[in-house]
Amino acid sequence: MPLINDEYRKLLTSEFQKILVHDVKLIVFIKDGEDCKYCAETVTLCNELTELNKKITCDVVKENDPLVSKYNIEKYPAIIVTGNGIEDSRVRYYGIPSGYEFGTLIEDIEEVSRAKKEIDEKALAKISTINKPVRIKVFVTPTCPYCPRAVKIAHKFAIANPNIIGEMIETHEFQEDAAKFGVSSVPHIVINDDVQFVGALPEEEFANNVLEAFNKMNQ
Repeated sequence: MPLINDEYRKLLTSEFQKILVHDVKLIVFIKDGEDCKYCAETVTLCNELTELNKKITCDVVKENDPLVSKYNIEKYPAIIVTGNGIEDSRVRYYGIPSGYEFGTLIEDIEEVSRAKKEIDEKALAKISTINKPVRIKVFVTPTCPYCPRAVKIAHKFAIANPNIIGEMIETHEFQEDAAKFGVSSVPHIVINDDVQFVGALPEEEFANNVLEAFNKMNQ
């Protein structure tokens, strides 16, 4: 049974036809075995998206592939949304993007395809000063209506600055990671495993937290 229903397929097909400009690749990292509960579904979801527009392709990478270490993949399943492979591999999902997060995946595909920095000017000015690696982790659940905004901002920052990686992490699938950072409500954002906050902040306030983490690196 398809994961994307017929009505939504028609809607997305029409939307992609109007919006997509450049090719977008979904790189899906999986591992065999029962400990990767949603690997098969994640592959199915990405393959179904490729059926909706020829500009979307999907590559499946298994855990023993050299690309895993090249892309520094830590958990499975994982998705990277990219236009240029390793040079543009900073928009990441750990766990299947289901529920509200599926909409975020669609927005990421469209933004990567447009190849434009779609971000608040003040926030962009702030994150443009970042010249060292910064990793933003956004812990979510599929039923959280506020989480997509936080994930989207993290991914916007990652698209805008090559030093930033933005990661969605599905809390239920990666409970050990969530426990490590004391996640009790979502969205819970962790920057460089140091600065943390909860909630879907406006882009400029989000950027202030990213800058705080960056400045701590330089102390």
